[in-house]
Amino acid sequence: MDYIVRAVAADQQIRAFAATTKDMVETARRYHGTSPVATAALGRLLTAGAMMGAMMKGEKDLLTLQIRGDGPIGGLTVTADSAANVKGYVNNPGVYLPATEKGKLDVGGAVGRGILSVIRDLGMKEPYVGQSNLQTGEIGDDLTYYFAMSEQVPSSVGLGVLLEKNRGAQDAAEDSQNPAEVGQVRQAGGFIIQLMPYTSDEIIDRLEQKISEIRPVTAMLDDGMSPEAILEELLGEFGLEITETIPTRYHCDCSRERIERALISLGKKELEEMIADGEPIEVNCQFCDKTYRVSVEELRQLFNLARRK
Repeated sequence: MDYIVRAVAADQQIRAFAATTKDMVETARRYHGTSPVATAALGRLLTAGAMMGAMMKGEKDLLTLQIRGDGPIGGLTVTADSAANVKGYVNNPGVYLPATEKGKLDVGGAVGRGILSVIRDLGMKEPYVGQSNLQTGEIGDDLTYYFAMSEQVPSSVGLGVLLEKNRGAQDAAEDSQNPAEVGQVRQAGGFIIQLMPYTSDEIIDRLEQKISEIRPVTAMLDDGMSPEAILEELLGEFGLEITETIPTRYHCDCSRERIERALISLGKKELEEMIADGEPIEVNCQFCDKTYRVSVEELRQLFNLARRK
């Protein structure tokens, strides 16, 4: 089961989150039919979204992470709520790139350079929007930079997705008759470590040294380490205290009612044009690939509702 742990350390000078998200990322892979590199990119952002969602306090608070880069993946969008329900999609889920020189999936190459946006809807008049430039496209580095520059919170973000078969484009093409079996998720997870404003220089120096020595998240997970054990590895010497365990999952809350509200919001003119075409329309959910069919008669009913507004 996927879950997040929240913790503090060093007399609350450090706050931390760690997560295991294998099921969440595998669900996303199956929904979207993502290539290995797209699975890794989306999986990292979903994992970060889940942990950042868990940071919010309001029951109706919503978080959106958007990456818009110049790489072939085009962009990624992830949304999360404060209960760590998360969903997301990739603009180009079928992108394939050769592995890096180290034999790793080239997430940075797929994402490219561009902008990371963090949008928090906290029920106020306007949502809070923070932005920063992508540093590497590897997502973990980019979020570390975002926290420091946009929120002035020194942070370290580690994210990882390990696949059963890190297969290239040719292998995947040969196995295209069964794409669901290509690149299944073996491990996924991450951590976010943040320093409070009053953290001492000694703690900062020791923590920086510890983080520089840590193994990749997926290596620790693949060795059977839990999120608690990962935080113990990172922060055990600082007096780690686990404060909460939070279930997390991939969850799309689309519904026919939401689709109808979205159609009404298009306005009378758009609905009139759809009705004039005389054909039912299909609306596809980007987050779970579910298709909703709306008949001409239903469009007329929605038009009447729009006209009353």
